[in-house]
Amino acid sequence: MTRITSPSLALDAEALYAELLRGVRPLVAAQPDTRLAGVTRGGAWLAARLQRDLGLPGASGVISSSMHRDDFAQRGLAASAQTQLPFDVNHAHVLLLDDVLYTGRTLRAVLNELFDYGRPASVRLAVLVDRGGRELPVSADVAAARLSLPASQSLELEQGDDGRLSFVVEQRA
Repeated sequence: MTRITSPSLALDAEALYAELLRGVRPLVAAQPDTRLAGVTRGGAWLAARLQRDLGLPGASGVISSSMHRDDFAQRGLAASAQTQLPFDVNHAHVLLLDDVLYTGRTLRAVLNELFDYGRPASVRLAVLVDRGGRELPVSADVAAARLSLPASQSLELEQGDDGRLSFVVEQRA
């Protein structure tokens, strides 16, 4: 795991993906029937890539938080992909993937969405970056990096046309 606290933030998303792959591999080996589901947008990219790189059969799932967000009244429906789980959630061992873990509110909404589809045997969480700032008791089983950012900044994962991952740090208004 990488810990970054430098004010001149330089994150190599591809290197962090390699670290995430190393961290996830033993989880999947211990539970070979693990099903991957990525939180829309960045988590879905990670889940699809891990599905391929781990040689897992079938397709990974995509899970949206939009219907269960506690700020739904202000945000409305997001334009991002909606939930698509190509597996039976009941009794499944699900590994949720997300790009950035921050307050925990998105994960709370994602768990509610997941349970709308059934009752999994277990749910674990792997993230590319844990930036702290938790408002809810949520923690990742695997985090490729942990870093501190002021609340005035957001960290966004982007995927290029070639599939390469990169991060953008933006100042919030």
